[in-house]
Amino acid sequence: MSDLRVVNEKNEADNQYIIFNINKESYAIDVSQVNNIIQMPKITKVPKSPEYFSGVISLRGEIIPIMSLHRRMNYGEDSITKDSRIIILNIEDERLMGVIVDEVKEVLTIPENEIEQPSPFINADESFIRGIGKKGEELISILKIGSLTKKDIA
Repeated sequence: MSDLRVVNEKNEADNQYIIFNINKESYAIDVSQVNNIIQMPKITKVPKSPEYFSGVISLRGEIIPIMSLHRRMNYGEDSITKDSRIIILNIEDERLMGVIVDEVKEVLTIPENEIEQPSPFINADESFIRGIGKKGEELISILKIGSLTKKDIA
């Protein structure tokens, strides 16, 4: 998956998402927040960083911090396989951050009116999940990228 291209005409109310797996669960990130998807490079550890940060990589001369979604979501340690990828995300102030995922599956269009709230019992301000989409019977948790970088969550 060296080149990922999204070529579809889309309705204003529809968003395209990168669908990926973490711990055998399906998650999604809005494709507009994705800068690149790369195979697993060597990650350089950074002392005294939060436990959910794996370290940094150099991508085209730019140093990019890498987060373990396994650790951030309390799933334990990453299990790196040939399918593991790093999704490079555009975060605030034109900075980049990478997240380690178990497998990138597809690009999927999910109409906004088909995205439901995760649960009335979950505090939206403390959750990583913006909503739940569906593909057939499969539920897909749509992540809020900004919440992953907040220190007071999880």
